[in-house]
Amino acid sequence: MKGLVIKNTGSWYTVRTDGGQLLDCKIKGNFRLKGIRSTNPVAVGDRVTVAPAAGNDGTAFITEIDDRRNYIIRKSINLSKQSHILAANVDQALLLITVSRPLTSTTFIDRFLASAEAYRVPVVLAFNKTDLLDDDERRLQQMMVTLYESVGYRCLQISAVTGSGLDELRPLLDGKITLLSGNSGVGKSTLINRLVPDANLRTAEISDAHNTGMHTTTFSEMIPLSPPQSPQWGEEQPAPPPLGGIEGGYLIDTPGIKGFGTFDMEPEEISGYFKEIFRFSKDCRFSNCTHTHEPGCAVLRALDDHLIAQSRYQSYLSMLQDKDESKYREAY
Repeated sequence: MKGLVIKNTGSWYTVRTDGGQLLDCKIKGNFRLKGIRSTNPVAVGDRVTVAPAAGNDGTAFITEIDDRRNYIIRKSINLSKQSHILAANVDQALLLITVSRPLTSTTFIDRFLASAEAYRVPVVLAFNKTDLLDDDERRLQQMMVTLYESVGYRCLQISAVTGSGLDELRPLLDGKITLLSGNSGVGKSTLINRLVPDANLRTAEISDAHNTGMHTTTFSEMIPLSPPQSPQWGEEQPAPPPLGGIEGGYLIDTPGIKGFGTFDMEPEEISGYFKEIFRFSKDCRFSNCTHTHEPGCAVLRALDDHLIAQSRYQSYLSMLQDKDESKYREAY
């Protein structure tokens, strides 16, 4: 039977079948995705074929995965030659950012955006915790918003705690499957609890020692924005709310990540994943310009003219250097 992977704990997958049944599944035998070296060959959002296990305990095996429309992938932290798929078959990604408690680096943001561009996933940037900012932090946030809006990304300034800005965010989520991502501690669980009060996700205090987030989500899960009543595993359940309309839409909650190593990008491709660099690169003298030292480079000229932000260009350079495997073990 066919179904949708709605939860991944690392060793078990929860699949909602097309008939509305919830099954706890494992991967059948040596099932692997061809052509992708991944620590998680099946991801939340995947359409799969499942076969019930012997007996009637509500468990099954995933035997096949359908072709993916897209996915978001990052370098595995512990296995440098493998990837980790954050989610599959998404309509958009919502990257949650904070300029304080903790600070989200522009390098992290740019790496996420470049990976999303590579797999044609639109991204909305949401700057959270606006209620906690002092004047200097508020100015920094506005500078970052201005930067990314000038590149071409939709930016929102919100507070998941007070609800400020959520009236602008919610319509962007309706009827869509949205991957929610960001550093640890930026407030993903708090935001989901605000949007879906029945989700009851755990939240955690920020570590005072390191001013970084403490992981609260340890698995990936697809959450209906208007969730059905809690099901009993293995029993027939009504289908979740349909996609489309004011009540439609799903959030894919993922564990907080401290680093974002890019995966399987050739150096000559990277400039194409930075919107403003790609625009200026069309005027470079050489078609194979790396935008680092070549004469007649339109990108370097735009950088000198402050038409490309220095932070974005530094992120581009850092990705060019990613053939150095040790970089993947660092937090960006």
